Formats: sequence, C-alpha cells, structure tokens
Amino acid sequence: MTDRTYTDPSVLDGIAAGASWADPTMDPAAIDWTARRAAAALPFPLVDGRPVNPYAPTGIRYGRNQLGHWGEAQCADAIVTATTTHGSRWLLMIERGDGHGWALPGGHVDPGEDPVDAAYRELAEETGLDVERRSGGFTAWPARYVPDPRASDEAWMVTTPVHIGIGYDYRRLPAVTGRDDARRAAWVPAVDHDSLTRHLAEVYGGQVFAAHRDLLADIFGHKGTR
Repeated sequence: MTDRTYTDPSVLDGIAAGASWADPTMDPAAIDWTARRAAAALPFPLVDGRPVNPYAPTGIRYGRNQLGHWGEAQCADAIVTATTTHGSRWLLMIERGDGHGWALPGGHVDPGEDPVDAAYRELAEETGLDVERRSGGFTAWPARYVPDPRASDEAWMVTTPVHIGIGYDYRRLPAVTGRDDARRAAWVPAVDHDSLTRHLAEVYGGQVFAAHRDLLADIFGHKGTR
C-alpha cells in the first residue's frame, strides 16, 4: 500500500457549506489538541502537532480522505434485535445512501451528547423507529475503533455499539423506513452471520459496510444480543 496525501472534495464542499462535521482548518497542527485528546474514547499520539490514527497505516498518510473531522470522530451504532412468536431473530439494518453498503443505524455523537442517547437518536432519524430509552433496556459496549474505508492516518472513527432491547415475541416486526442519509431500512434474519450476509446479497444485492464487518461478526458471538 502506497502512502499518499488526500482529502476528498466532499470534505472541501462540507467546509465551504459550514457543515458541523467538517473541521474548517486545513492544517491540523493549528488545532489545540489538549481538549480533543482528553475527550477521546481511544488514546492517540501527535507527531509534529498532527494526530496519528492509533491503527495506522491506512495508505493515506496526510489529509482526511472522506472524513471531515481531524483526529478521532466519535459515533454510536444501534444494535436492534427482535424475536417473533415463531422464534425467529431479526436485526435492524439500513442501506447507506452513500453506496457503501448495509450497516447498523448510527452516526456521529454530537458535542456533549451521551453515546447511548446518540444511538437512540440516530435509530429514530434513520429508520423511523422511535424507541423510548429506559433503564435496563439497553447495553452499551466499550468504544471500539472502526476500520472505516473513508479514514486516513489523520482522521478516523470510533464507535460505541449500543444493543437496544425492544422486547420479544413480536407477531409482526415494527415498521421501519429509510430516512435521513439511509436509502432504506429493513429487518434482516439474524440466525447467524452467514445467513445475514447471504440475505443481504440475495434479497438486496448488497453487502455489509466494510466498517461494520468486524462488529457484526462480534455481535453474533456476543450473548447480549440473544
């Protein structure tokens, strides 16, 4: 893999539009990293005042690739499962509008926002499924690095996966629809990892978002989703 310098034009467009997800500065060394490193979910080093992905190299040494935030960007992903009266288990997924495939509902954590609240918010925004947050109704897993294909050595993603319990013995799965930046939303059979990926390929001609492949593989080995 050849290291290179690259920032996608979409990031430049975001800066020009004043988007909240795009840091306006083109020089990360100009940022005061004290507060950002203190708030980071995963520690990361600085080299010459520039952030370094703790899981580098990505092949893009300098620049942000397709991510707008220098350094770590925190997001939250909702793992929503439901079981029908016939005992079938289903996982809620969305087809991303950017063409990167099928993923768990999720997105950026707003400044000062609790990751669990972010997972519930993104779930409602992307699928229309508005679930009331209640004590004991969710399990937040430890924050983890996301191997996002849009990342670089200087801009990367970390997510907090949140399993949201919505109950069992559904006669009919709750209605969902793709909203916001989700092209569509659907309940996918969650018997095991192979059945999920096969269903996405055969029914939708799709595949799992590269950033979520490891997470989904872990989900099926995690007792908290059963």
